[in-house]
Amino acid sequence: MIQKILVIASLFFFFGNTSGENIRYYKDYYETGKKKSEGWVKNGVKSGYWKFYHTNGNVAEKGHYENGIRVDYWYFYTPYKVRSKEGHYSRGKKTDWWLYYDKNGRLDYKCQLNTGIKNGYCIQYTNGEIASAIKYNKGKKIKEWRDIKSFKQENKLTDLR
Repeated sequence: MIQKILVIASLFFFFGNTSGENIRYYKDYYETGKKKSEGWVKNGVKSGYWKFYHTNGNVAEKGHYENGIRVDYWYFYTPYKVRSKEGHYSRGKKTDWWLYYDKNGRLDYKCQLNTGIKNGYCIQYTNGEIASAIKYNKGKKIKEWRDIKSFKQENKLTDLR
């Protein structure tokens, strides 16, 4: 059974699919020969899972495309393999919670975004604990809390740590 699946998958890979879509795996390289990017291209545009690399060969970012537009969850890294940020894309725009990390890979702050604009809470962390918070509406600051006890009492947020 497994051999039949491998044969069918091989035929699909080598002879293409019958739907008329042009799907291929693409790789791009720096002049040094190190990989620059890799991922799926469908009908000439990025589609599916992609990875991009720093010039030293370490992963810079990874996530999904749909019709050439960033979608779903993406991860970003420094050239030294430290996570720098991560978050959701919808139709190519940052949305929902985005997490930003310090140079050591510890959570520094996180913000709620809507089409790339702060819309909701931005929470600042120190040593893994909430240090301050700001609430935004369409990019404009509504309120700021330096007293975390009052922030937690005023806001019933279950997804904060």
